[in-house]
Amino acid sequence: MARNLVFMLALTSLYIGLAAADWNILNKKVTNGAASFLKSYCESWRINVELNNIKGFEVVPQECVDFTKHYMKSSQYTADSERAIEEARLYLSSCCSLEGDGKDAWIFYVDDTLLSTIPYFKKHGFGGEKLNATLLEAWMKQGKAPALDHTLKLFHEIKDKGVKIFLISSRSETLRSATVDNLINVGYHGWCSLILRYMLSLSLFLSHTIFFFLVSLYNNYRGLEDDLMKVQQYKSEARQRLIKEGYRIWGITGDQWSSVEGLPAAKRTFKLPNSMYYLS
Repeated sequence: MARNLVFMLALTSLYIGLAAADWNILNKKVTNGAASFLKSYCESWRINVELNNIKGFEVVPQECVDFTKHYMKSSQYTADSERAIEEARLYLSSCCSLEGDGKDAWIFYVDDTLLSTIPYFKKHGFGGEKLNATLLEAWMKQGKAPALDHTLKLFHEIKDKGVKIFLISSRSETLRSATVDNLINVGYHGWCSLILRYMLSLSLFLSHTIFFFLVSLYNNYRGLEDDLMKVQQYKSEARQRLIKEGYRIWGITGDQWSSVEGLPAAKRTFKLPNSMYYLS
C-alpha cells in the first residue's frame, strides 16, 4: 500500500512537472505571438497614418512608441524618404515645360522635410508625449536641427533648374532668424521666400505702445489671422497668394497631409513619411 502511494505521488509529481513545462512553453508561444501581433498592429497603424486614414491623433499609441522610434531611426525610414524624393526627381525630368520667366515654382515645407526634428523627439518620446509647443519652439530657437540629406539634394537640383523655391512653415514669425540661420548652416540657400506664421501674443502687446500696436495690427492683419487658422488653411492661403502673383506651382514636398491638401493644389505633391505627430 505504501509502495503504491509512493508510486502515485511520483506520477503526480511527474505530471505536474510536465504540465508546468508545457505551460511555460505555451506562455512563450503566446508571448511570441503577442509580440508578432503588436508589431503588425503598429506597422498597420503607421501605414494608415501615412495613407491619411488615421487623422488628428495627439499622441502615438503607447504600445507603438518603440516601433515608431525604431522606424524613424531605421534604414527603412531613409529608404522610404529617398524613394519619395526619387519619384519627385523622375517627375521633374519629364513633367515641366519651364518657361524661364521666373514664375516656375516649387514649395518645400520645413520641419521633417528640410530639417529633422528627430533629435527633439528623441528626448520627448517619439510622439508618445503630447506635443509641447513651448518646448519645441525653445529647441527650434537653438537652430540645431540637422538637414535631411535626401531633401537637401533635391532642393539644390530644383534650384539649379531655375525654379523658384518657396519655403512655407507653421513656425512662428518670431523664429525667423533662428530658422534662416539653421537652414543656411546645414546647406540650404537661394530660396525665394520663407513664409512663417504671425502669432498674436501678450508679449507683442506689452512691447508696443497702443499706437504702434494698432499700426502693427493694421500692417499685418492678414498675418495675424494666421494664428486663428488651422495649418491646412494657413498653407492653402499661402499657396493662393503665390498663384495670385502669377507663379506656377509645379510641385510640393512635405511631411504632413495638411501641407499638401487643400486648394490651390500643385501639379504634383510628394509626401515624406512621418508618424511622430499630426498637424491639422
